[in-house]
Amino acid sequence: MGIRNTLQTRLLAIALMLLAMMMLARPALAADTVFSITVGKPVDAVYDSVYQSLEASRFYVVFEPDIGKNLANFADRWGDDYNRNKLSAIRSMVFCNGWYANRVSNLDPGMLGLCPLHATVIGRDGKTTVLFNRPTVIAANSPALKLITQIENEVIEAIQTGVNQTR
Repeated sequence: MGIRNTLQTRLLAIALMLLAMMMLARPALAADTVFSITVGKPVDAVYDSVYQSLEASRFYVVFEPDIGKNLANFADRWGDDYNRNKLSAIRSMVFCNGWYANRVSNLDPGMLGLCPLHATVIGRDGKTTVLFNRPTVIAANSPALKLITQIENEVIEAIQTGVNQTR
């Protein structure tokens, strides 16, 4: 093998290593970080159904900010910058399961920053979207990852059940 072939081989190996490092270091895509489900039904029906489904799954809603209503108070001040996406509603559910919170704290107290969890419900053009930030993204290197994956899956299942049961 000549010097030229050896140099080409080494450069190719370095290029492949750099590509692999870039792939591993890439930021998570939105689809990876936020669970989203959209249905062609009104916000009030979807919100209530998701709320009930979360509670039936032992994720108790402890706070319900109506973000859209709060933002509407600034419509005059913000002018053309207010609600550019024409959202008809932005509501949130803050929820927790004490038993899971205790288990997470036993495995990795630093992951208690995830407690409580929340889902955001938005309305636009007669459709409702439920958004849930995936806690496994934050817990990727945590000793509690297995448990947090279970929690994430149960919350997503409850959201899907609630959306599918809307009136």
